[in-house]
Amino acid sequence: MSAARDSLRASIGAELTQPIGEAAAALVAAILRRHERSAVAVLFYGSCLRRADPTAAEDPVFDFYLLVDDYRRVYEGGLAALANAALPPNVLYIETSWNQRTLRAKYAVVSLRQFRRVVSSSAFHSYFWARFAQPARLPLVRDDGARALVIDALTDAVVTLARRAVGLLADDFTSADLWIRAFQATYAAELRAEGADRALLVYEADRARYDGLTVPALKAAGFDVQVTAEGRLAVPGAARVRSTAATAWWLRRVLGKLLSILRLAKGVFTFDGGVDYILWKIERHSGVKATATPWQRRHPLLAAPGLAWRLYRRGAFR
Repeated sequence: MSAARDSLRASIGAELTQPIGEAAAALVAAILRRHERSAVAVLFYGSCLRRADPTAAEDPVFDFYLLVDDYRRVYEGGLAALANAALPPNVLYIETSWNQRTLRAKYAVVSLRQFRRVVSSSAFHSYFWARFAQPARLPLVRDDGARALVIDALTDAVVTLARRAVGLLADDFTSADLWIRAFQATYAAELRAEGADRALLVYEADRARYDGLTVPALKAAGFDVQVTAEGRLAVPGAARVRSTAATAWWLRRVLGKLLSILRLAKGVFTFDGGVDYILWKIERHSGVKATATPWQRRHPLLAAPGLAWRLYRRGAFR
């Protein structure tokens, strides 16, 4: 293991142990009550993690990942387990009472084994490694062995993003250039309702963290990193990946739109009120309001592609 990867791993391991707050902890406990048999670890990430007090926001929805050992122990039916394995993750919804209010969360289910694969350099699409190159917390883990595997996986996610982002950059660049450009590219590779400035906001929310990871991540990705007289970074080996980067990211965008539609269609089955919840989420981010018809609620799989296309044409996705 290289010194650069050791440094990354230590930073990410320390980051995972930071407290998550009472509201998030209440939701973790609710998830565990539902999935105690299958839970290996729970990761807390996303916009509520970035906020100093997520409960101060209007009706926040927390985001978690539930890492499991066996899909068949999560679900009563085999079809849901098969869908989770074929197109991870399955996204579930949970509510719990806390301090005389209702807390809401989405949690994505993926096996630890599959999670390790989809954040690694062998994973072409950015859906997983882009998310988990961002900060996360580990409020629940089964044992030290599982903790080590999760830390390794999140280290892989950071290294993979750095490796794939280099080809998008100029000959010399800043840490901000790398992360913002990488997040812009990964958001474009999905159907996202976030505004164009989201990549900048994500970087600025944890600027010191990203800046500290940049050089170790590039070195762990196999690049020689040089610092210019102006304090900018240069990667001499970037030329060999820059020529293919545009094509690779174009393919990620095409594949990502398709996968997003398939996940949307699959996701409407994973919690009660799935269609209405997804429309509420899109409206909250984009301002584009749509109401599901009774037929769309009864037949979410048939309705999802047409509904997604209608919202896309109205500007809900970018």
